[in-house]
Amino acid sequence: MQQQGAGSGLRVAAWVLVPLGLLLAVGGIGYFFTHYQGATVMSEAMAPTYRQGDRLVIERIDADEVRRGDVVLVDVPDRYQGGPVLQRVIGMAGDHVVCDGNRITVNGEPVEEPYLMRGEVNPGTGPYDVRVPDGRIFLLGDHRGNSNDSRFFLNEQSGSVAASGVLGRVNEGVAAPAASGTLGFLGVLLARVGIGLGIGGYVARRRARRPITAVPPWSAAQ
Repeated sequence: MQQQGAGSGLRVAAWVLVPLGLLLAVGGIGYFFTHYQGATVMSEAMAPTYRQGDRLVIERIDADEVRRGDVVLVDVPDRYQGGPVLQRVIGMAGDHVVCDGNRITVNGEPVEEPYLMRGEVNPGTGPYDVRVPDGRIFLLGDHRGNSNDSRFFLNEQSGSVAASGVLGRVNEGVAAPAASGTLGFLGVLLARVGIGLGIGGYVARRRARRPITAVPPWSAAQ
């Protein structure tokens, strides 16, 4: 009877842990892949902030969530045929972006850029004065000497790209991705424990049901 009771308890625990574990696993892993994606830096255009080969977590965002200063992964098929590129948002729709060949101002305010690669700010390009059209953003790389960015397409809607092409922005914080990953791992662990308990309960129940064969008293003398 004790084995049967223990088996029932294990089975109840299994019925609780397995669904709970699967729910946590699907929720945690599903949240990560819905809100984030991984990316590998393929060039030195964003050096020294991000180097070629760096692996980044990209937070999926809508076009209206883009902000100045964000480093975004953007798809511009009519400009970059090799896939999405990583660049920094300098100007938003309606912004007046001016560069005198050294400093950049946006709407008359100087832009502080401590992230830039040391050296000339705009080698290979001259001064520019543009107004960012509606629904578009103006992008530059942090390595201004090695970035094929908006400066080189000024005759195409002031060098801007469609904000709708933004796939996401670099997520510097690890709390949310780590939490979703931990939740998924915990769910898998709970499900495995529940399955183990269920198997243990089944074995215990089978043993409890097994008939006990009486041993004849004379068998001991043999």
